[in-house]
Amino acid sequence: MTELNDLLPTTAELVRLRAVAAGHEAPDLIVRGGLVQSPGTHEWLERDVLIAGRHIATLTPWGHVAQAAKEIDAGGCHVVPGFIDAHLHIEYTNLTPGELARLSVARGTTTVLTDPNGAANVWGAAGMDFLLQTRTPLHVFQQVSPTTPGSFDLELGGAVIPEETVLSRLHDDVTLTLGESNPFDYGEVSTARFREALVAGRRITGHTAAQTGESLWGYLAAGVSDDHNAATIDEVLERTRLGAMVTVMGSSLTDNTVPLFADLDAIAPALPSLCFCADDKHALDLTTQGHIDHHVRQAIRFGIDPQQAYRMATTQPAAYYRLDQVLGLLAPSRLADLQIIPDLAEVRPSTVIVAGAIVAQGGTALFRNTDQIPAWTTDTMRLPDVLPEDLFRVAAPEGAASVQVRAMAMYNGYFKRAFTATLPVAGGAVAADPAQDVLKIAVVDRHHGDALTGIGFVRGFGLRRGAIAITMNCPNMNISVVGADDESMRLAVEELGRMGGGYVTVADGEVLARVPLPVGGMMSAAPFEETAAALANGHAVTAGLGCPISSPYIILSFVGLYVVPDLGLTERGLIDAVSQQFVDVLLPGPVDNCGHVHDEEPR
Repeated sequence: MTELNDLLPTTAELVRLRAVAAGHEAPDLIVRGGLVQSPGTHEWLERDVLIAGRHIATLTPWGHVAQAAKEIDAGGCHVVPGFIDAHLHIEYTNLTPGELARLSVARGTTTVLTDPNGAANVWGAAGMDFLLQTRTPLHVFQQVSPTTPGSFDLELGGAVIPEETVLSRLHDDVTLTLGESNPFDYGEVSTARFREALVAGRRITGHTAAQTGESLWGYLAAGVSDDHNAATIDEVLERTRLGAMVTVMGSSLTDNTVPLFADLDAIAPALPSLCFCADDKHALDLTTQGHIDHHVRQAIRFGIDPQQAYRMATTQPAAYYRLDQVLGLLAPSRLADLQIIPDLAEVRPSTVIVAGAIVAQGGTALFRNTDQIPAWTTDTMRLPDVLPEDLFRVAAPEGAASVQVRAMAMYNGYFKRAFTATLPVAGGAVAADPAQDVLKIAVVDRHHGDALTGIGFVRGFGLRRGAIAITMNCPNMNISVVGADDESMRLAVEELGRMGGGYVTVADGEVLARVPLPVGGMMSAAPFEETAAALANGHAVTAGLGCPISSPYIILSFVGLYVVPDLGLTERGLIDAVSQQFVDVLLPGPVDNCGHVHDEEPR
């Protein structure tokens, strides 16, 4: 676990750092002859970096110190701090922290701020701790998940984390922020939580869900201090003009670097208030696109000055999240977390150093992942031995040949636009209609053993036949399944039970692709290369069934998210995101409750 105080120099280390900086002792390592990113000015400095133990002693002019125990030639290269991911859900990488480190540290991302809300919903507080721990050279800081489950009224969820546990964690030394919260919750409990974060000196991570005007103002007035949802220049300017930091998201759901950097003149006033995050990016995209290095490449490709692009990945998030006394800049007494970049535009480090140790070269990690996976993390599927035959049935009014339903259309990644669809009735039940790309979607409880199911309809997945299913419905990590017919949906859910969690694609009574994620039904401890390959196969097979979405599994994770307009879905039913109330699937009125029970006490 990354305790912030443990990264600061000890008294003995400070004594040595001062001796090395003053020229009384030789450094352990010199990174020599590079152009160093200035910690306090927008300059590339002709400096050598002197390192003593874990920390930087000082920066000197080239050749000022004759020798050290070890030297690295950075001639012709630039030397920059390790990159910081300002908001990441490690669960959605589909990798355990150690495997994420093997992948991302070699690409220059050495620090992540993670909101472990998926782990919290599956395992409770123990799961949050699990995602903060790794023996690998990756710094993992906590963004405390604010509510688990997200709502006692709208979902059953899995684990329950008491409010006092959340408040206590805000004071932990591993904590940097309060995690993202429901922007439509104005309750006393959430407001008191914001207050506690402010008292603890923590930033408050925002999830503004495309709000504007009074709705946005009311959210930020709680002390919310950043936002990773801003997807247009107008949204960025509105937020930064109110003092918020915008963490530009480049995820597997949507890549906001494209719309935000397309007009540099328009976004220029906000550049000092931007940093980067991956948010929800799976192992395949991390492997092929990169992590925070992808953001920097994009920024430079669109014409942002490289000095500014690299500062948005290093010094700006370090300053905003109050890390700059420890890391994020190349300055005396800071951790020696740095990378040597041969080509600024390519953003591919030849050498990565973390806490004074060389940990990666040529894009390959020099360390092994030796993290232990506790047995309790792999036993998380609770389903009936036999699923009910009518699990996905939506009863139609007697004698109806067709019905109108509330449905949601996917757009801009994980946002959903409500619309009305007319669907056929077969055997007295509402059927999906692949011809108009309106498929049935369901969220099935996997925590309590009763397979309680909420059902809706969705456009955008394009399946002509078959189904896909996952064990990662956000945020409660239940099963989410979308399909062209009930039989395929049932087979997909059954296969997830047999697998112990993960992703699956089925059609015509056969399982066509599997991505096993046995650690909590969210992650794999297998080498990241294997997980990425399984994802590539699953995506290709799903595309063969007609799906146009490049990353269908992770998009499916967010169809149910009920804090993002217009609609959401839990195991209890269909939800209007703005009113935070259940609505019925069938129109015009309450014909079928589709899984939710209005007077049922939450478990």
